[in-house]
Amino acid sequence: MHLSSIRLDSPITMSIVVAVTLLAIIAVPLFWERWKRKLLWRTVTILGAVVSIVVTTGLTGNLIGGFFPTVGSLLGTGVYAADSIDAETSANGENLEVVREVGTAHAKEGKGTVVHMKVTGRRTKLTRDVTVYLPPQYFDPAYKSLKFPAIEWIPNYPSGPEVVTDGYKLPDQLDAAIAKRALPPVVVIMPDPTGVPKIGHDTECVDEVNGTANDTYLTADLREWALQKLGVAADRKAWTFAGWSSGGYCAMNLVTRHPQWYGQAVSVSGYDRAQMDAETENLYKGRQDVDDANNVGITVRLHPSPVDILAIWGENEKFESAAAELIRGGVRPPVRFQSWKVPDAGHNMNTFKSQIPEILTWIGAHTTPPAPAGRQVETTGGVQPWPLPRSGAPGALADVDQ
Repeated sequence: MHLSSIRLDSPITMSIVVAVTLLAIIAVPLFWERWKRKLLWRTVTILGAVVSIVVTTGLTGNLIGGFFPTVGSLLGTGVYAADSIDAETSANGENLEVVREVGTAHAKEGKGTVVHMKVTGRRTKLTRDVTVYLPPQYFDPAYKSLKFPAIEWIPNYPSGPEVVTDGYKLPDQLDAAIAKRALPPVVVIMPDPTGVPKIGHDTECVDEVNGTANDTYLTADLREWALQKLGVAADRKAWTFAGWSSGGYCAMNLVTRHPQWYGQAVSVSGYDRAQMDAETENLYKGRQDVDDANNVGITVRLHPSPVDILAIWGENEKFESAAAELIRGGVRPPVRFQSWKVPDAGHNMNTFKSQIPEILTWIGAHTTPPAPAGRQVETTGGVQPWPLPRSGAPGALADVDQ
């Protein structure tokens, strides 16, 4: 049995672990005076109970946050596992046509098609998991000459694309929003922002100083790939970033760093700058200029561009709400900043999932609908990039490179 087939997000797994934990706790007093070698077995039963409690606590947190669906994803085996994938394609989606039959069948039911592949960036040479949602209209001959808008949905650390499809149940939400015309038909790109291994490798979607060009992969590389392979629209207003928690920070940071390519971002429970903790790599290595260039509050003040940002947080999320207010305080026209608070909610996946219908409606009101390719003469709308400091990461964007 492969490790990627052992589910960590299964109620059955959780029930078994809870039962074992209860037995381990009961065993401590039950056998306390019965052991012949008391010191040894008392120590063993106490350690067994403690370990069981820690595992149960970890699994509970994993269920709430939807971080790791399988043991394989936890250990970083590199084997992708998601229940909601309809098709696998070869590297970079080179044989994407193989999904047309299943996509056409789904379209008749009003359902989109979820495809997984490995994508290698032209600039960064990074190879990571990418899952793509193709709307029902993608396989409709009436839309053949149209270019679809795109959403890049950034998973929360330490998750990958599987949390978006399996945990958030985003494909179902997209189907419903498109059917109600709250959202135009969109292609949704769900990349792995971290790569493997994940534990202790929180990159916060930034181009690390003399490290990995995560930002450039998620922006320049994936956008170029999607334009060429998926046939999405090139217009900046056709591109949206979205995410929860670290994914929310990534969404706001990337849209304000690259306004020439992206028009809007949605953040749920995000923050204003990369959070440095035990899981975060040494991203900036003392370079304050690179740190500041990844601070959303500083960027909207010093490099304001015509981007729309929606920030959402739970009523009980004091840190995230304070971060949103810091960003609001720095906003300068033409940045447009909107926010709302979810009553009686904290930093968990349920808060995010409850907001997805409203998020998709907001995106629908701000993104462009599918349009003929011939109309896209100016893709940037005249918006110019601002000079990014050189991080030294291989292939990373710098200055006004685009």
